[in-house]
Amino acid sequence: MTIRDEVREFVRLGPLPSEEDNSEEGDEAFDKMERALHAIEKPVTDDEARLLIDCFGDDNCFGLAWTLLHIVESAPSPVVTSESPADSNEWITRLWKRFAAPPGPAEGVGERGPAAEPTAA
Repeated sequence: MTIRDEVREFVRLGPLPSEEDNSEEGDEAFDKMERALHAIEKPVTDDEARLLIDCFGDDNCFGLAWTLLHIVESAPSPVVTSESPADSNEWITRLWKRFAAPPGPAEGVGERGPAAEPTAA
């Protein structure tokens, strides 16, 4: 199992801090996590993704949770492939829902309805 140093460092820092932590230590933790997370280049390996899913915190962490989700989703294989228990972390549940029902094409993209028909001049 090959895990890059950047991933190990991020995982070592623990779960993402809460947005509700207004302490100096919370601000410091956020800054460290942000730098460490942005140091991870996509795509990650399946092994790295499995380690990273334990780093989700209890909330959005000012957008870092979304960044982490996109990094986890860059792995070749989905990490969460079965429905999570009801009390699971919301980000693990979100990964499951995104795996179970991948988004379709953007609404209206590539469609040619009556409004898109060219008019004769």
